[in-house]
Amino acid sequence: MAQTPKAAPEAKGPNWDAVRRILSMFDRYVLRQLLLGLVATTGGAAALIWLTQSLRFVSLVVDRGLSLRVFIELTSLLMPSFIAVILPITTFLVVLFGYQRLSGDRELTVMRAAGVSQFSLAKAGMSCALIATVTCFVLNIWIVPSSYHSFRKYEFQIRNKMAAFLLQEGVFSQLSENMTVYVRLRDHDGTLHGILVEDDRQPETHATILAEHGTLLIIDDQPRVVLYNGTREEIDRKTGRLNVLSFARNTLDLASSHQDEQRFRDISEMSIKELFHPNARESGGNAAGKMAVEAWRRLTAPFTAFSFAMMGMLAILRGVFSRHGSITRPLFAILSVVGLLAANLMIQNFAGRNLTLVPLIWLISVGPGVVCAGMLFAAEWRERRRVVQIAGTRQP
Repeated sequence: MAQTPKAAPEAKGPNWDAVRRILSMFDRYVLRQLLLGLVATTGGAAALIWLTQSLRFVSLVVDRGLSLRVFIELTSLLMPSFIAVILPITTFLVVLFGYQRLSGDRELTVMRAAGVSQFSLAKAGMSCALIATVTCFVLNIWIVPSSYHSFRKYEFQIRNKMAAFLLQEGVFSQLSENMTVYVRLRDHDGTLHGILVEDDRQPETHATILAEHGTLLIIDDQPRVVLYNGTREEIDRKTGRLNVLSFARNTLDLASSHQDEQRFRDISEMSIKELFHPNARESGGNAAGKMAVEAWRRLTAPFTAFSFAMMGMLAILRGVFSRHGSITRPLFAILSVVGLLAANLMIQNFAGRNLTLVPLIWLISVGPGVVCAGMLFAAEWRERRRVVQIAGTRQP
């Protein structure tokens, strides 16, 4: 007896048919427009902020003779933090002006005439807001702390280590505020000739060091130069005498200062776990409160993307259609978002000194979205509930 062939197992993956059923053609059209606008707006704003903020590091790179590649690598590590900050704002702007354009083109009017509900009209905007919220969570919790830690580590290496290996011939290279090095000639193997070092790291004993040649080395993770056949000249501040010490071999530390040998972490590069459970050395004074507020800020900031998007949709979908357009409701929504941002910063500042104010951070991040959703969908939900109740009473 012939056996019935078994059906091939279905490949696992996203059920796109279910997604298409949930999102209608109109929803996909609006969502596509919103996502394209969100990517373009966020990318342009982040690039503009990167351009303005990166100017602070031009002198750091140029004064140490570093390449353009090092400058781009250093400043690009700040991009995730820029995106995390502006993404809720750009989400609000894209949703607000996207739905404003739909209203101006009469597309919302046509969809309402076809019987589409408020919730269905807002479905695309809420999907865009949900995508932005999840993206903010990923940025705030994982990507931003990691990238900012790499940035601080790279900047520390440039200030204290890397610049020492990029000494240029015939140029007075200022490795730090209190050390200048001049090299007359540098061979292909790294050997330095005609070395002059002005070392002012010790305020009481400024030293001038001359050497015939030397070699750059890494000792104990610090840049040092081994000098041969030279002199060290110091002026005694008490007697005014010039002390000259001749040496055949001497090792000089090229780090910017003794205090810079240990880098202290910033709270922006700590993980959520480290912020909630800091060690005793990093949580002294008011640091523990600031760390806790930073942790709660990372957890609540993504919800502002959804809240701001709901405020934008409320300003457009709830208002009465005007043939000549209306700027009052969008302007009020923009001013409301600006006020919420200012209030959020103020509450975070106060909460760093008084942790009992932390719930207000949650309230100001989540509350506007819940209120706007209630104002936008409450009437529709009540009507649906009434219809269900009437249908239930009519059943035998």
